[in-house]
Amino acid sequence: MNATEKGQRYAQVFRKAGTFLAKGNIARAIDALKEGRELAQAWGDAAMAKRFADEIARASSRLKSDE
Repeated sequence: MNATEKGQRYAQVFRKAGTFLAKGNIARAIDALKEGRELAQAWGDAAMAKRFADEIARASSRLKSDE
C-alpha cells in the first residue's frame, strides 16, 4: 500500500470517529480510533499509531467526564 492510500484510509477513520463524536457517541468514536491505531501498527507506522492513541485518550476523557 502506498503512502497516498494509507493517508486516505487514516483520513477515513478520523472522519468516521469525528462523526460519532459530533453525534455524542463517544464509545463508537473510540472503537473507530482503535481500528485506526491497529491499522497503523499493522503497517508499521508508529507516528500514526501514537496519534490515534492520543485521540483515544482524549475521547476517553470526554467519556469519563460525561458519566
